[in-house]
Amino acid sequence: MSELITAELVDLDLSAETKDAAARSLAERMAASGRVTDLEGFLADVAAREAQMPTGLDGGIGIPHCRSTHVTEPTLAFGRSASGIDFGAPDGPADLIFLIAAPAGGDADHLSILSTLARHLMDGEFTGALRSATEPGRAASLIRGDAPEAAEAGAADATGADEAGADEAGAGEAAEEPTTAAAEAAPPAAAEPTAAATEAAAPEPAAQPAAPFRIVAITSCPTGIAHTYMAAESLEKAGTAAGVEVFVETQGSAGFKRLDPQLVADADGVIFAHDVEVRDKERFAGKPIVDVGVKAGINRPAELIAEVRQKAARGEVSAPARPTAPMDKGAGATDSYATRLRKWLMTGVSYMVPFVAAGGLLIALAFAIGGYTINKAPSVADHFVWTEATSWAALLFQIGGVAFGFLVPVLAGFIAYGMADRPGLVPGFVGGAIALTINAGFLGGLIAGLIAGAVVMAIQRVTIPPVLRGIMPVVVIPLISSVIVGFLMFLVVGKPVAALQKGLTDWLSGLSGANAIILGAILGLMMCFDLGGPLNKVAYAFAVGGLANPNEGSLKVMAAVMAAGMVPPLAMALATTVRGRLFTKAERENGKAAWVLGASFITEGAIPFAAADPLRVIPSAMAGGAVTGALSMAFGCTLRAPHGGIFVVPLIGQPLLYLLAIAIGTCVSTALVILLKGLRGASAGSPADTPASDASGVTVAA
Repeated sequence: MSELITAELVDLDLSAETKDAAARSLAERMAASGRVTDLEGFLADVAAREAQMPTGLDGGIGIPHCRSTHVTEPTLAFGRSASGIDFGAPDGPADLIFLIAAPAGGDADHLSILSTLARHLMDGEFTGALRSATEPGRAASLIRGDAPEAAEAGAADATGADEAGADEAGAGEAAEEPTTAAAEAAPPAAAEPTAAATEAAAPEPAAQPAAPFRIVAITSCPTGIAHTYMAAESLEKAGTAAGVEVFVETQGSAGFKRLDPQLVADADGVIFAHDVEVRDKERFAGKPIVDVGVKAGINRPAELIAEVRQKAARGEVSAPARPTAPMDKGAGATDSYATRLRKWLMTGVSYMVPFVAAGGLLIALAFAIGGYTINKAPSVADHFVWTEATSWAALLFQIGGVAFGFLVPVLAGFIAYGMADRPGLVPGFVGGAIALTINAGFLGGLIAGLIAGAVVMAIQRVTIPPVLRGIMPVVVIPLISSVIVGFLMFLVVGKPVAALQKGLTDWLSGLSGANAIILGAILGLMMCFDLGGPLNKVAYAFAVGGLANPNEGSLKVMAAVMAAGMVPPLAMALATTVRGRLFTKAERENGKAAWVLGASFITEGAIPFAAADPLRVIPSAMAGGAVTGALSMAFGCTLRAPHGGIFVVPLIGQPLLYLLAIAIGTCVSTALVILLKGLRGASAGSPADTPASDASGVTVAA
């Protein structure tokens, strides 16, 4: 493993004027040393991280950083700017620029080294030494902490040696100061009770030294490399200055070691300085808590410590712990309600899809073997002939029907689970089953899940006596929430939703002509807009919901949705084959896999292309998807299977026209993406090399 930083990775006369130019200049040194494999891809990752939150710090420091698949080993480059570069710090431009590059799967040892650097940046002696260094080797040595090399570099330059000696002495004094201060403070504390014991048999209670105020803190940032550890260092130093004990758990990239439970239990207050969700947050329930962003932990730690002490003095404590919902555990601190709602709905859909695939494909196979009248066959439990194909078809149909019957309850149950964790499952499943009973269908299940989750979340916010907390998730919450959800579904919202579902079903049944073509185009646009994201899943769930009670209209919708969803990966695969020079080597490799993914109805196969160049790929995919959806509807194609791509073509009505619709849409998308990328390449003047560069730029813009 190479050293984290070498003289070749240091630029003491960084001439860049913008943060992007500075990152590029330092990244080029990394690429020249073989530590970055794709310069543009790496810069795109740096810019994406910068877009999340500015990386400028008070004190003239800029610390752009990211984890990237284009980095071969943990690397740090350092640049010093005479004029300063704006990295978004409150106090102005930065003259010390550190570019930290970590592999996507960076090892804990080197990430720990990076965290150590982040802590050093809070030391004025360290930054002062870097500002006065005259040789790149000297700066690299200071950053690595190699004292012998620092002295050796200083010996080559007398002035540098004097400065180095002063810097190292200052750094040593700074490092030893807390220990010395603690040692000087300890004897009186220990000696006082001893003296009291000598003068009297039993010391006065007032003679005992007061226990220091104790704070536990969590620091974390989106990347978990720099700000996480800088905030920890800042809080610890401020605590020492204020005479407060501060113990920090850094939830960073190198993993995290949980604070001792006893330490948390004994703490007088808690500080959360974070930009991502605190893990295991429930440990700190019932204590005074100050909750801020990670930069506040770096820039104003003394204020945070004072604030938590004031809260403790006033007796302000947080609410009892409430289990974090599965879809909220990875949520950002600033996630809006709309974002959380989308995640809750996606939870239900993601758990529903396997039931759809299993049940729908079994039903489709049953129709293929036994014909469309197989749904009228008697129960195989009463009548089954081993040698008759129709009996086997009936078996498949009835198994598939049972699996399909779980669709709405599973959707509702896991929407509630996404909102309120396991306590939401019971009322969610109950509400979903009621939706089936009253013929409210897919829409009823969706609403039942949201109601169930909301009811459980409301119950969890009620303060409960400790003696009852043990039975809450097992008895009380399921009982009360099921009653409330059942009442609302049966008597309040169920009937209107059932009427809406019936109207939607009747509308689909009567679709013909222009209306059907327009609907097909809209569904095609939705399927290709976010390539497997929320809008795609809404269109897919809409189509699948119609299969529960199939009719001519709902079968046409299912066919249009699957056809449109196959277009984006097939189009990207064709484009990389026809005009490979417009794509990077990695994209051409992805294009080979996209043939299979597209043919299998896995729309996500186009995501690598959209991520690299969304402004050209996504509109092209949407255009082709809209054409395919409209043509599928116009041709009257039907589909009883909810998945399978070309592998279920025998189950499709009008199969040749169906394949023609897919082929036409694929050609439309291919032509558009080639045209747009070709125009971009012509304007850049270097078509062969432009895609990677532009891709990264577009990714940042998106």
